[in-house]
Amino acid sequence: MGKFLHAFFSPLGFRRAVPQVWDGFQTNIKLMVIAELLVLFFALLVAIVRGLPGRGALPFRAFAIGYTDFFRGTPLILVAYVWGFGIPALHAGFISNLSLFEYGIIALTLVYTAYVTEVYRAGIDSVHPSQRQAALAVGLTGGQALRFVVLPQAVRRVLPPLLNDFISLQKDVALVAILGPQEAFRVAQIAAASNFEYTPLVAAALLYICVTLPLARVVDGLDVRARHERATEMALA
Repeated sequence: MGKFLHAFFSPLGFRRAVPQVWDGFQTNIKLMVIAELLVLFFALLVAIVRGLPGRGALPFRAFAIGYTDFFRGTPLILVAYVWGFGIPALHAGFISNLSLFEYGIIALTLVYTAYVTEVYRAGIDSVHPSQRQAALAVGLTGGQALRFVVLPQAVRRVLPPLLNDFISLQKDVALVAILGPQEAFRVAQIAAASNFEYTPLVAAALLYICVTLPLARVVDGLDVRARHERATEMALA
């Protein structure tokens, strides 16, 4: 028991590791925030493209479907490896001269855009067609109906699953460590190897938990509110 506590919960190890791991965790936060903003935008764009009507939009819908299927089925660590090591080896202009931080953002954005696209699409499909028809009946164009009537309702309905995806993204940032950025897991890994103890890894885990737990409680609150709103709507109907 003493060896276990010394290896994983050494007070001295915590005092030495926390400042270093915190410095690395700030990189995690930057990666997470930038990737989340990009994912929110591109996922909504892909979801809208996938729902475009008409035969003329068929190639765009096919591309959107192919994109989501491909990146939902590809492990993030593989995408990060290809972008971080394969693309630079091509020497293809500026795309091969990005920083490891930027390659990490690209990998996270590509994979999580595919997942969040499906969340958005589910929300859009959940809005009853009569809402769009009513908007068209009062003189709105198709684009205006989507922007002012369908999307606000769809986004409000999918907030809990959106936050769940971003909790997963926040944890998966650690996979970017294979590229070399000094994020929390990488820093903790180096510290653990140099001190021959695992307390730095526990410190990194606690930092992740400090971020994910509040987000999880927000998700619970939104879920409860959504169920209450649905129950109220059914009672009024």
